[in-house]
Amino acid sequence: MPATAGRIPAVPVSVPAARMAGGPRAVEPARPWSQTGLGDPSGWDPALRAIVDLVLGSPVAMALAYGDELTLVYNDAYAAVLGVKHPEAFGRPAPEVHADVWAMPGVGDVFERVRRTGEPYLETEASLPVVRAAAGTLEHAVFTRGLSAVRDGRGRIVGVLTVAAETTQVTRRLQDLSALASALSATLTLDDVARVALRYAVSSLDVHQAAFGVDDGTGWRMTRRVRGEVLDEADERLPPLWRRLPGDSTAPLVAAATDGTATFRSDGQPLRRTALDRHDQKVRALAALPLRTASLRGALTFGLAAAHPWAPAERALLAATAELVAQAAERARRFETQHGTAQLLQRSMLPEHLPDIPRFRIAARYEAGVDGNAAGGDFYDAFPLAGGRLAVVLGDVAGHDVRAAALMGQVRAALRALALTDPDPASVLRGLDRLVANLAAEMRSDEIFVTVTYGVADPEAGRLTLASAGHPAPLLRRSATGPDPVPAAGYLDVPPGPPLGLGGRRAAVAVDFAPGDTVLLFSDGVVERRGRGLAEGFDALAAAVSAAGGSDPRSLCAVAVGAVPGPTEDDVAVLAVEHASRPSRSAGIQVPAEPTAPGRVRHWMTAQLTEWAVPESVVAAAVLCTSELTTNALLHAGTSARVEIDLSSERLLVSVADRGTRGTVTRTQTDRLSSRGRGLSLIEQLSDAWGTDPTVRGSTVWFEILIPEGQAGVTPAPDG
Repeated sequence: MPATAGRIPAVPVSVPAARMAGGPRAVEPARPWSQTGLGDPSGWDPALRAIVDLVLGSPVAMALAYGDELTLVYNDAYAAVLGVKHPEAFGRPAPEVHADVWAMPGVGDVFERVRRTGEPYLETEASLPVVRAAAGTLEHAVFTRGLSAVRDGRGRIVGVLTVAAETTQVTRRLQDLSALASALSATLTLDDVARVALRYAVSSLDVHQAAFGVDDGTGWRMTRRVRGEVLDEADERLPPLWRRLPGDSTAPLVAAATDGTATFRSDGQPLRRTALDRHDQKVRALAALPLRTASLRGALTFGLAAAHPWAPAERALLAATAELVAQAAERARRFETQHGTAQLLQRSMLPEHLPDIPRFRIAARYEAGVDGNAAGGDFYDAFPLAGGRLAVVLGDVAGHDVRAAALMGQVRAALRALALTDPDPASVLRGLDRLVANLAAEMRSDEIFVTVTYGVADPEAGRLTLASAGHPAPLLRRSATGPDPVPAAGYLDVPPGPPLGLGGRRAAVAVDFAPGDTVLLFSDGVVERRGRGLAEGFDALAAAVSAAGGSDPRSLCAVAVGAVPGPTEDDVAVLAVEHASRPSRSAGIQVPAEPTAPGRVRHWMTAQLTEWAVPESVVAAAVLCTSELTTNALLHAGTSARVEIDLSSERLLVSVADRGTRGTVTRTQTDRLSSRGRGLSLIEQLSDAWGTDPTVRGSTVWFEILIPEGQAGVTPAPDG
């Protein structure tokens, strides 16, 4: 490829060439020939005269080391190899010129051996330090070099001829191709494959632009990268920008993907008819290579802004690149299909929406502890019962396969049916025990293992009744009371009982559940870590929940998930329910994935919060943050977003949820994402708490802003 690192233009030899009378072309050194080891040209042996003329006239890097001193005579191409040592090196002894490397194995010793024995020497890959004249910096270049003895007219060895071909460019391309294969092996999605392939094309192949396109079943889509684009680390991590192409597009990318044939244009305007912008119009040389696999049709294109003959070696390199990218794209397509199936199955097992009950605030968080291709066995649910009561449940089915997910779905559905008939916790678990025992007998398996905690919250009585079947005890955070209020969290003394399907007795326990209290139901993945005792995990969770700055369920879910340091290999599920001191006001809006969405959100939210008499300082901060989160959600996920606000007398809670599956935002990424506008860095500055909730439907980013004390005008009405 043009201008690839390692390709250095030849440095002209500074000494003038002259035609010797009656003899071949020769070069005068920086000092008179008579002062060099070659002596006066009039006395040269004809064989020496012929060798010098051959060296000076060759376009290949050649050097003659003549006589006992090994005096150097070389041509323009070899001058480029010498770099800053040229032109002073001409006519000087080779051991002096190459003093920095002469003692290295394969340098001086080889010269002496060839001169002594007359046997030629060939080294296909020699790595030698070179100081380039242009850069002035030391680098290690790779050469293929051959040394052979030079004899005079009487057959005596009078010197050593070196022919060198620098292969640094070829070596680096092979190294870059190996790095591409390694990077592609770590990709999971087509977004990842496109990002890696285009970065390689622009940085290693040094093309003006590169494009990657696929048929996704609904039509052609492509993404492109142009050399010189200002991309920082945040842009590299974000999903690429995909563009839709018409089904009948005549673009070379679509033609190559459809026909399965590679095409190479050396000059012209190959993208003139389908140009998206001036970058496409600049392309004069274009290579289009198909990506054809069992389940994928796609193509890669590489464009240059100058005419360029595609040499056979370059075509082979591009073909190898396309083969690697095609294999990675095939794996990514399979992964996305499997991942989508697992997510669809998981989605059907978990509640689409948690209930909106005036006296309860509810939040849940679920994180898969596996690679994303399997549906987890943890589940949670919350649904209203007669008399304003609320049923809550969190359970765990052992396994991470379709069988475990199917069993989880049956248990969850059966529990809801039993609870709607008779919500008593002990009665519900007895019914579930019989169901699981029956399913185990039907499947002839004794490996079914199901644990669950189920409870009923009664806001009028201020009571929470719970029963457990082998599940960890719930954690209750009491409301802060007294002159110096400090909330405390403790585990409820609920008899664990045996897991479902094993028979036995499971007793229900009733505890006080006063306004301001919050209960957390969680799976063992929250507290279990490799190399840590289980008691240590329970202690860390209780301490983190006690120390949390607020009692909002969404915030406490985030606190619970991060309470125990270290990665988990199990699913993580948390369900938090707060008995609200006062009813809160809630509202929401669904915004489409279009440029007008952030403005629509700002207008709606300003009007809603103003109507609720929220202080102006809170409105301004909340609207600004929500606008940025909406922009980020639409940009990252490419789907519509749901904005919800919940106002209590203590705080304003705002959440922005998307339905994409491109990954989640973490706290460590706030600075990077701020490059796309102000992003999440604003949340750090303007909110009192924030977090992210990755879900099977996408991700939710939320923040809280505390209401200034004494702002009684924002106290919501019960019917709000």
